[in-house]
Amino acid sequence: MGILNGKIAAITGGSRGIGRGIAEAYLAAGAKVAINGRNQEKGDQALKEMDAGDRAIFIAGDVTSKKDVQHFIQGTLDRFGQIDILVNNAGGASGFAPVAEITDEAWKHTQNWILNSTFWATRAALKHMEPRGSGRIINISSLEGRTVTHASLGDYITHKHALNGFTKAVAFEYGAKGITSNAIGPGALETDAMRDAGAMVAKSTGVTYEQHLDSFAQVAAIKRIIKVEEVAAVALLLASPDGAGITGAIIPVDGGSII
Repeated sequence: MGILNGKIAAITGGSRGIGRGIAEAYLAAGAKVAINGRNQEKGDQALKEMDAGDRAIFIAGDVTSKKDVQHFIQGTLDRFGQIDILVNNAGGASGFAPVAEITDEAWKHTQNWILNSTFWATRAALKHMEPRGSGRIINISSLEGRTVTHASLGDYITHKHALNGFTKAVAFEYGAKGITSNAIGPGALETDAMRDAGAMVAKSTGVTYEQHLDSFAQVAAIKRIIKVEEVAAVALLLASPDGAGITGAIIPVDGGSII
């Protein structure tokens, strides 16, 4: 028997990277999962590779759209009848620039991608979790949600810090109702998102992508970047019965980048 047997998880940005790793860990533990992403083809490929049959579904949508987020939550409920675990994994930035050069459009896009998407999904899920008296909210934050390690990430840093505050607010309000709320703060991982965004950040700061990636390894006590499986293991703990006593926590998985 898996520790998540009978549980339903909804994971934003779940077709690749951290979200995909968490989905696979949950499936292995017996859960059914709904994953979200913008690209139907990538979603279909993820389902094929995960090979979970009717225990996994993909619902296409852009989390920067409130309508799409609501559609994802409702679609999960329509298919599986409940949501026990919500993982707000999707989130990033695209307007990499010093603060004085960040456009309003880039700022608002990052806010929607990281903070508003988490709010929209959490609000919708809580309305289902609260009457049932149980639920797990897990937000994927960042090393940059606790500190500042690189320039040209002002919008990303700001909204990841805000995400941590939102995590604590939900924990405070809903802990007595059987719902936990936590965030995981990974260090750098070489995912598709890092390869896309990291190249842009590197260019904006005048270094190569390889130098940019290595800069994260050098500030970590373990002198390497993080593996997706290491983040997924913490997400599994927080979703499991053994994680019931953890709430309001911002758990670093950053290899000791801040000690």
